Amino acid sequence: MKKATSSKRAAARGRQSRTKDSKRKSTKQAESNRRAVKRTASPLTVEAYFAAVPEPARSALNQIREAVRSVVPPEAAEIISYKIPAFKHRKVLVWYAAFSNHCSLFPTAAVIEQFKDELKDFSTSKGTVHFPLDKPMPVELIRKMVTERLGRSG
Repeated sequence: MKKATSSKRAAARGRQSRTKDSKRKSTKQAESNRRAVKRTASPLTVEAYFAAVPEPARSALNQIREAVRSVVPPEAAEIISYKIPAFKHRKVLVWYAAFSNHCSLFPTAAVIEQFKDELKDFSTSKGTVHFPLDKPMPVELIRKMVTERLGRSG
């Protein structure tokens, strides 16, 4: 009796194992498919990123871009990093991006901490500032933050 019961248990464990393995494979395949879709949908150039951004976010994003460009060294390159535009000079200085209701600047947490009093009217997180699309873009503040970031980047 014991022998039959233990073999039934072993057979059941084998079925469970195969079921779990097939679920794991299908989940991994689905994740792989999602990643592939996201990769191919990512912009390869800053121009492609801007082309995909609808108004009024595109105009606001252009204001951020011009403010940053006005203070970074002329040899700084505009790149796509983490699927969003960024300015790089030796290393990435700042990132910026458009969303449905705001544009964001990512100048690093240290810069946001430095300007926390001037940023009190804006939504911030550890390394991000959100500029709402329905308010004027604080171009001068953006320039000051990027200048501070340049000083910190060494």
